[in-house]
Amino acid sequence: MALSLKKHPMPEQAPEVRAHNFEEVALGYDEETAVAEAERCLHCKIPQCRKGCPVGIDIPEFIAKIKERDFDGAIAKIKESSSLPAICGRVCPQENQCEKYCVLANKGEAVAIGRLERFAADREMAQNRPVEPIHYAEDAKKVAVIGAGPAGLACAGDLARKGYRVTIFEALHTAGGVLSYGIPEFRLPKEKIVKKEISNLEAMGVKIELDSVIGQLYTVDELMQEEGFDAVFVGTGAGLPRFMEIPGENLNGVYSANEFLTRCNLMKAYQFPKYGTPIRVGKKVAVVGGGNVAMDAARTALRLGAEHVYIVYRRGEEELPARREEVLHAKAEGIDFRLLNNPVEVVGDDKGWVKAIRCIKMELGEPDASGRRSPKAVEGSEFDLEVDTVVMAIGQGPNPIVASTTPGMETNKRGNIVADPETGATTKPGVFAGGDIVTGAATVILAMGAGKKAAAAIDEYLKNK
Repeated sequence: MALSLKKHPMPEQAPEVRAHNFEEVALGYDEETAVAEAERCLHCKIPQCRKGCPVGIDIPEFIAKIKERDFDGAIAKIKESSSLPAICGRVCPQENQCEKYCVLANKGEAVAIGRLERFAADREMAQNRPVEPIHYAEDAKKVAVIGAGPAGLACAGDLARKGYRVTIFEALHTAGGVLSYGIPEFRLPKEKIVKKEISNLEAMGVKIELDSVIGQLYTVDELMQEEGFDAVFVGTGAGLPRFMEIPGENLNGVYSANEFLTRCNLMKAYQFPKYGTPIRVGKKVAVVGGGNVAMDAARTALRLGAEHVYIVYRRGEEELPARREEVLHAKAEGIDFRLLNNPVEVVGDDKGWVKAIRCIKMELGEPDASGRRSPKAVEGSEFDLEVDTVVMAIGQGPNPIVASTTPGMETNKRGNIVADPETGATTKPGVFAGGDIVTGAATVILAMGAGKKAAAAIDEYLKNK
């Protein structure tokens, strides 16, 4: 049989149905589709796909096991490297990582590595197997992990497997970080996937302390000097919203994407009044930005009842930083993309509520330092877009609370912690950091990769201490 140059399509809810519910959009491969997709793998003598995986999964080996219908072997192989496979199979930008290097991508479409990872993880999760707890030595050393997001969870999982007693301190009332507060239910189910993955870590022996703001409850120095922790990993992410600093951003009806998504995802506003968190979404919503967070906010607004949702982005289609899949899903659901437009003012009514967003048309000039063409305003092209809600999704920065209470730990001009990219070691002995708090806002899998590297470095540090 001739080798197919196309991936097997992912079964999905129909756009006209899913635009009105919060159930997962992508439905996952069944066994037969997974095996057929695995059979597309060429099993190259020198596989290139592995170098694109930040956590180093043995991709050819786990795919070979799916091909052989050894599904238990496949997930066991994945879990040698990844603590959160059901999550990564859903939200990692595989097309820019492992699949980018797949030889098949030269002539057609890469093997659907992410979909196969999700299949293996979901199949195991459905079986509800008990997790083997780790038996710690009496004199096992203690490590504190600050932040229960992807970096912290990955670091904690690896350290627990190495025999360390790990306590995660999480500021919010639910673990997961961006997995819980940022990524919507329709892309990443919380009960079925996120909570299950985290409960597996707890079953191994990882302790999670919620509602624990490090910098207030304890400082890093107090954790090490008074609470008996031998090392600390800081994985507090990038949860501080950014605004454009244009007139009208203080009007009623303007949200940061952080607030908008947190209220909806973590605080269950989409189930109001069953959950006591209201969220106001008007008839017309403008989401400013072009990344995954902007797509999440726009698609969430639609599901909350908005009649018309715009994406307002200052560059063009080619420059959209969001995953292609998310852009296509948003378009299929009816999101209106107003590209090459940049807001210059949020316009309010006489009662202080948003009534429009004033934009100026843009044109693309020469490439900037990032390689993307720089947008330039077209003089005299301002126009008003009538909306009653605006969501700013233009990025986020680091919360300064840990860094500001930790003398001896260097930060850069943006407030990110300075850490060795290979080890996560900071300028303060025994303190390591990784993920968005170091790099700025990035992806789940890159944060996990940083957590894994830091776990290996902490292990080395404590063995030699």
